[in-house]
Amino acid sequence: MKLCMVGTGYVGLVSGTCFADLGNDVICVDKDITKINKLRKSIIPIYEPGLEELVKKNYKSGRLKFSSNLAESVQKADIIFICVGTPTKKNKYEADLSQVYSVAKEIGKNIKSFKIIINKSTVPVMTGDKVEKIISNNVKKKLFSVVSNPEFLREGEAIRDFIYPDRVVIGTSEKKSNKILKNLYSPLISKGAKYINTSRRAAELIKYASNAFLATKITFINELANLCEKLDINVEDVSIGIGTDNRIGSRFLRAGPAYGGSCFPKDTRALIDTAKKFKSSLSVINTVINSNNKRSDLLLNRISKILKNKIKNKKITFLGVTFKANTDDMRESACLKMIPFLNQKGAKIKYYDPTGKKIEFEKFKNVEFKNNIKDACKMSDLIVIHTEWNEFKLIDLKKIVKNKNFIIYDMRNIYSAKKMQKQKIKYFGIGK
Repeated sequence: MKLCMVGTGYVGLVSGTCFADLGNDVICVDKDITKINKLRKSIIPIYEPGLEELVKKNYKSGRLKFSSNLAESVQKADIIFICVGTPTKKNKYEADLSQVYSVAKEIGKNIKSFKIIINKSTVPVMTGDKVEKIISNNVKKKLFSVVSNPEFLREGEAIRDFIYPDRVVIGTSEKKSNKILKNLYSPLISKGAKYINTSRRAAELIKYASNAFLATKITFINELANLCEKLDINVEDVSIGIGTDNRIGSRFLRAGPAYGGSCFPKDTRALIDTAKKFKSSLSVINTVINSNNKRSDLLLNRISKILKNKIKNKKITFLGVTFKANTDDMRESACLKMIPFLNQKGAKIKYYDPTGKKIEFEKFKNVEFKNNIKDACKMSDLIVIHTEWNEFKLIDLKKIVKNKNFIIYDMRNIYSAKKMQKQKIKYFGIGK
């Protein structure tokens, strides 16, 4: 099939590349010409394991193309995916849908034959209705179909999630579109993915509800971790004990920093905004958001206690600064609050992340990026394990750190407290 992915961000680029790898002809479109030119040279704008190799392979084969010409790309495609950003509006909970509506308007101007237009972006309920209305201003309804097809890709595991999804959700009541899309996704369905055909509005809500539930699981175990620290209980034992219950499941039950990234924060806020517009209460999700917002403050208080309230001139190292491992995504990462706070209190901060230096910290004095773990940790008073990158799990910090009295604050519980004790290293974990 001939596909057009509008937007070459995380969703558009990963989905487009994977569709091409399944044998489809795919054009990825972006108004950023510089970005398009880089993609033609296989220069990838995001860090995602395996993506660069897959882009190179399919671009070379001719199945994957990149363009800045939306009109031409729309006319060539049978199915058009809208994959643009839907960030939270400034100082609000509401999702900014301006990019979605702008793309819809341009698509409507360039439809000459039947097209399926798919909202792949995460959008509030009834966005599809608005997109349909925008397009119908220029095109007769019989020439297009608007469908909701939410993505469920985890950063760092996106390619695997695309190829082996738990489910494929298609929101449409139109038989023709449903048949075409079921055929498009047939290679994934044959591998065990459940195909769910539902209403467009239901599909839109499924995405928000899924992310809100996962955010709730993270917040739940983080709050239990707080209690465990006061009761001298290991939260990992609790997590295993409840996670082995099939009704609950073990995934997303690992205590750590506040949840972050491109999805959970904005999607929980947008869901609350939708509920308010329809005068419906979502008190559980409100509580989750409030608890998560307080999480970084709580962890900073613990850092202060660990350092006996003597933060000034302390040498503090952060290992990992992205919101999770296997991604370069800094959006809503907990350290975006922690590092500036500690810097303001007079600490000297060094950090290392496998994905490189971060522009977010360039404006701060005494916040320095190091190219390797050894240089980052040398002479540190406190080492904070912020992100669970694999390369942090087996390092011998005692050999690296020249300060004999250094402390580890392991926010991901990647080390054994017993082993640290044997090595006579002062160690603190989460929920222990």
